[in-house]
Amino acid sequence: MTQKVYIVEGRQFRTDADYRMALRDKQIIDQLRKKVDFTSRSQLSQLVKQLQQNRVRFHTILGQDFTEEAEEALKQLSKGSGVSRGRASKMSGKAAKGHPSHNSRQSGTAGAGGTKQDVRLEAYIQEELKHREKLRRRLALLCSLIAAGCLGYFFLYAYQTVRTQREFERLAAMREQAQDMTLTAADSTPVVHYTTEGEQVVPEILDEYKNLYNINKRLIGWLKIDDTKIDYPVMQTTNNEYYLDHNIHQQSDKNGALFLDKDCDVLSPSTNLIIYGHHMKNGNMFGTLDQYSSEEYYREHPVIQFDTIYEKGTYEIMYVFRSRIYNEEDVVFKYYQFIDAVSEQEFDSNMQEMAAMSLYDTGVTASYGDRLLTLSTCDYYVDDGRFVVVAKKIED
Repeated sequence: MTQKVYIVEGRQFRTDADYRMALRDKQIIDQLRKKVDFTSRSQLSQLVKQLQQNRVRFHTILGQDFTEEAEEALKQLSKGSGVSRGRASKMSGKAAKGHPSHNSRQSGTAGAGGTKQDVRLEAYIQEELKHREKLRRRLALLCSLIAAGCLGYFFLYAYQTVRTQREFERLAAMREQAQDMTLTAADSTPVVHYTTEGEQVVPEILDEYKNLYNINKRLIGWLKIDDTKIDYPVMQTTNNEYYLDHNIHQQSDKNGALFLDKDCDVLSPSTNLIIYGHHMKNGNMFGTLDQYSSEEYYREHPVIQFDTIYEKGTYEIMYVFRSRIYNEEDVVFKYYQFIDAVSEQEFDSNMQEMAAMSLYDTGVTASYGDRLLTLSTCDYYVDDGRFVVVAKKIED
């Protein structure tokens, strides 16, 4: 591929940005050439002085070229003026003998002209300096506003992070306290009753979740992985957007909350319960879930505890893999659409897809009728990437 060539005043520039700065410098140089008489030693001398003092700022080598040009022109004028002064001394006697008025008028006119040119040059330079100072101040103000905005966002993010962490610690303490006060039932599986009309009767909420449920009736359960930061309530609502940026108190929160897919059912349990959470850089939510990419980490944390508000549940991890969100028309396995398997063939097909993608073999398998749990978070190895952990419920 042919590289584009930028040339200004015989100089070549590599990038479009350099080219634009060179055009800007050329514009300034052209204006100076119009305002300064290069045959006037006084004007040229003042211009060179201004250039040497960097009172006219350039951004490319064109400025250096112009400065050298002006200095050379001044040098040539200085050499020529020596000859002129010699001739002028010879004419001085003639001027004294009777021609003073003519010479004095010429001298006065030249002096006045030179003074006007000097004033215009000085005015132009001062105007250019004022313009540059305005640009500098505006740029400084813009940078200050951006810095203030970034600082404000950082403090808001830090505040929400600390608030979220403290609140979840408080909720976890409430749960553990209620758990300690409750005797463990011999059978924790909820019994779903039906009326004669076929209506479903919701079972009683476990005692340890009653207080939390009263805080927000969108609570559906609690997820915990021992010896990790993952120890959070799980919410469920009618869409999968709300808890991306709201916490359990329904406050705006960048951390969001863990939430169960809206299409999952914990009463007539879905084959696969899918829980989503943000991959927070501070480690909150599912910020540490991708540590399961290490088989050693999996060996140290092979079990997930997920209680619904109606029953307790322990799951052993089967598959760990990376995937992504696909276009609707893409014909490919989409783990996030696997919620209910209507047949053994469909179930086995999904198991084979996930086993093929798994980063390592855990030795754990599942059969049709087993209940699964999937944890999903963002992963940045590709656009719309996802990191996924799939586990099977251990039946009592």
